[in-house]
Amino acid sequence: MWMYLGLLAALFLGLHNLCKKHAVQGNEAFPVLLGTIASGFLILLPFYFGSFFFENYLTKLQLYITDIPWRIHGFILIKSAIMAASWVLAYQALKHLPITIVTPIRSAGPFFTFIGAITIYQEKPNPWQWVGFFLIIFSVLLYSRIGKKEGIHFTKNKWILAIIAATFLGASSGLYDKFLIQGLDLNPPTLQFWFCFYTVLLLLIILSVTWFPYPEKRKAFTWRWSIPLVGVLLVAADYFYFKALQDPEALIMLLSAIKRSQILIAVVVGGLVFKEKNKRKKLIPLAGIMCGVFLILYS
Repeated sequence: MWMYLGLLAALFLGLHNLCKKHAVQGNEAFPVLLGTIASGFLILLPFYFGSFFFENYLTKLQLYITDIPWRIHGFILIKSAIMAASWVLAYQALKHLPITIVTPIRSAGPFFTFIGAITIYQEKPNPWQWVGFFLIIFSVLLYSRIGKKEGIHFTKNKWILAIIAATFLGASSGLYDKFLIQGLDLNPPTLQFWFCFYTVLLLLIILSVTWFPYPEKRKAFTWRWSIPLVGVLLVAADYFYFKALQDPEALIMLLSAIKRSQILIAVVVGGLVFKEKNKRKKLIPLAGIMCGVFLILYS
């Protein structure tokens, strides 16, 4: 069951990435990020207040937000800090790079999660899973060659370095999620609500230095319908992902790889919507990534 929940998370993440590209294209990245996370927080806010008055009803719907001690708040704050840094880097990179380049690099996230899973959680992959992961990495390297034809040199472009750092931080957060869900026994709505709350606070601090004091930056920001939609889709994706992690048999290394199937939506649909270059050539490494995911799922 947890694999199907992972596929649902991938579906919503793929749609989330398309809307995110629309939201940041030619726009100020930081306020867009704040708007998306704040939108997700507002979606969860009624469930927080409803948990005081409709505990039994929300518990049956698996949407009840529980009371947690301050120690647990500290652990969630750490996750918020990791993801805030990852998103700040990723949004800036997405603003300056094609989605058909950014998304495949992000697909290398399972490799970092893979290393963490076997060293921290002692998850044991079989030989075909090893092949699948390295096939994903090799396919991402193929994208670097295609990227050069679009004037994007992977070793010299700072936005490439930014998206790689964002990918590493995102993978670290994925490993941390297993500890929060299984180790601390947090239910998905509780983790999502407080994660969004602390992330909004951190982003407000960042924007108070980088955006709010500058009128020219505030004028450059354009509100778009895709901004709140990004937040809604992210909440849906995280909910199914965290529900999958609640299963004691769930392997974080496989869930991380399953989530990468979102790339199919991002590269194929995104390439058509945003009319990016070399779409046919990008289908070759895309096939490699999908084969890698297939090997991990069915090995």
